[in-house]
Amino acid sequence: MILPIIGYGDPVLRKIGEEISADYPNLTEIIDNMYETMYNAYGVGLAAPQIGLAIRLFVIDTEPFSDSKDLTLEEQALLSTFKRTFINAKILQEEGEEWGFNEGCLSIPDVREDVFRKEKITLEYYDENFKKKTEVFDGLIARVIQHEYDHIEGILFTDLISTLKKKLIKNKLQNIIDGKARPDYRMRFCNKKGR
Repeated sequence: MILPIIGYGDPVLRKIGEEISADYPNLTEIIDNMYETMYNAYGVGLAAPQIGLAIRLFVIDTEPFSDSKDLTLEEQALLSTFKRTFINAKILQEEGEEWGFNEGCLSIPDVREDVFRKEKITLEYYDENFKKKTEVFDGLIARVIQHEYDHIEGILFTDLISTLKKKLIKNKLQNIIDGKARPDYRMRFCNKKGR
């Protein structure tokens, strides 16, 4: 089922997600709905707070990045098949150079900014079958994970940009809060009446 994506300004996006257990109610259905919602909005990642649940869960499918001509064939192949569910994720280490990439977010439509993140992370998490894993990720996959991980920590990519850039996008953010944004997917806005 395609769910509305929660827009910027909603308090749920600022909550630190709670850990969940394997018997969390309707977990398989929630994960399926998150993938369907993400694909409907042409996203590469979606975190549970973006559908109104303050829990430590996010899903990723990097296939849309795989056709970039800036990448090696090996990177394209990896991105084309990387689809993963992350439960109770914990970043154990971030390392390497910080590098910039133009990021966007389904909860913040029509806003894109360069964000700098470390190139490599070590992540501990549970998959959808509650199998515990510790893996190292780098490049674009690490970046997408870091972006979604921020969501379960109550952090948005707009928190990571300069004060000047924040001033420049202030009106766009207010429009999202007020429900004046018009993305081509369902959203629930903070201040819009009759939501």
